[in-house]
Formats: sequence, C-alpha cells, structure tokens
Amino acid sequence: MALPTQSLVIPAYNEAARLAEGLERLRPTLEVIGPERTEIVMVDDGSTDTTLRVAHQVYGHLEHFRLVQHPHNLGKGAAVRTGLAHARFPKVIVADADMSIRPAHFVDILDTLSRVPVAPGSRAVNGKIEYATLARTVSGSAFHALVRHYTKTTVRDTQCGCKGFQLASGRLMALLGFVTGFAYDVEMFYLARQLDFAVEPVAVTWDDIGGSKVSILKAKSTLLGDLRSIPHTRYQCPVVVLDAHASLDDVRRGATSARVAGLVIARGNTNALVVMPRDGAVAAVGIAESLGGSVRTADLAELRGRRLEAV
Repeated sequence: MALPTQSLVIPAYNEAARLAEGLERLRPTLEVIGPERTEIVMVDDGSTDTTLRVAHQVYGHLEHFRLVQHPHNLGKGAAVRTGLAHARFPKVIVADADMSIRPAHFVDILDTLSRVPVAPGSRAVNGKIEYATLARTVSGSAFHALVRHYTKTTVRDTQCGCKGFQLASGRLMALLGFVTGFAYDVEMFYLARQLDFAVEPVAVTWDDIGGSKVSILKAKSTLLGDLRSIPHTRYQCPVVVLDAHASLDDVRRGATSARVAGLVIARGNTNALVVMPRDGAVAAVGIAESLGGSVRTADLAELRGRRLEAV
C-alpha cells in the first residue's frame, strides 16, 4: 500500500457547525489528489463545542485522518504549529476548517511546492484584495501597509487562510515562531525572509462563508501588538550538534527514545543541527547523549542556507 505524499493540516476552534460543509467543499479535490495519498491532520484548539465528536463523525471514515487536541484554546498560530509538528509527509497545505479558499487550488499549491519551500494562497488581484465591503477592503490595505512597515514582508496577502509548505521548511519556522494568534502568518513570512526561503504565491479564489468565530476588533488589537514585536524578537532554538553526515534514521530513533516529535535536521558543511522545540532542552540532552552530540542554541543566521530534513 502506497504511503501518502501530502498532508492537509486543518486548525479548528468551535467549528462543529461548519465541518460537514467544509468536507463537502473539499471532497471533489480530495478525489483528484487522492484520499489514499493525503494525510489529514485536524488540530482541535481547545474547542468548547462538539468539534471533537463531529470531526470524527465527518472525517473519521478517511484512511489517513488524525485528530490532535489542545487541552485549551491556544490560538490559531499554536494550532498550525502543532499541525506542522504532527504532519508526516513532504508537502503540507494548511487550510481553514470551512475550506473558504476553494480547495481546487490545492492542486496548484502542491505543484508549486515541487519548486519552492513556501507556496501561500493569494487573493490579491493586481496587488489589491477586494473584500465584500469597502470598509474591509480599506482596512485590509491599511493592515498590509503596517505589515510592510514592521516586517518588510512584501507578500500582499499574508492573511489568506490557505498556505503550502515543504514539510521541513514549515516545521523549522514553526519551531522558531512565538506568535500564537492570527499574526502567526506574518511571522512565518518574516521568518521565511530571514531564512532565505523562496516564496511563490498561488492565486486562489475565496468564498465568504458565514459562522466565523473571530472577533475582528479583538483580533486587530492583538495583531498590531504582535506585528510590533516580530522584528524585535530574538529567534533561536535549542539544537543538538552532530556530525554533518549523521543518519536520519539514527536521529529518528533518538527522538523516539526521548519522546519528542516534530524536529528538523539542518545540515551544513561542518555539522548537522537537530532543531528542537523551544521547551525541548531536556529531550535534546537525551538525543545528544545517545548520538554523541552536544547541546546549545542556534539563531536565524546559523540556520540560514542549510539543507533541511524533517525528522
């Protein structure tokens, strides 16, 4: 039996009422890309409704469906990072539970990921996103101006709910990231720029589906604070330093023994760095002891330009 070749990560918070419709929107594309070739990882971000039960009812018949649950609501950024840590296959698409970005575009995103590590969906037409109301269109343009001011990110549609990543690149940014809320997208693009990851937006079509749980006023306030903090954040993670030719299988066995997952090997000319979660220093010591390595921290400059492998 062939293994999947791609993962679909779906963050979900109180989405019980929209999961069935989301799957109906996804179903035709799932048939095209192959349900047997697609792993679906849903992250229930501490929902207080029946999302957990409904997710199993709606998606549970699929062969490669897995559900991960946060004990309480941590934020969309945290849910996406959890999904990237649990995804297992080379190409990953992150999509909202309602599938408001038409899933037909997933085919183009997967194709683009054959060339570049980051392939975000983009609703921009001629550099502008037209929302249902003029007020929202204007506020969206103002937000983009703030994004460029604080992070120098040139991607026009940072907040599109559908993004593609090569697994190792997506995981590395997830390990480095701090933002747990809706500005996680901006932080990912900032990190991609700092790490010299090529980003190729893919044109997508968006349908405004009702029932969103996002508070616009609360989200804007949090977004602004996160935007201001991103360029001043010191991004670094604990790493296990190994020989440049360290075996991926050996690292996997070490990670299993240390009971830690979602790691990345960043290979350079003189060493290989096993990038750990920010709270994974204890596990890092265990891996280092089993593989004859050492433990320290690494920052963006040291991780830039390395060859990446997902563990």
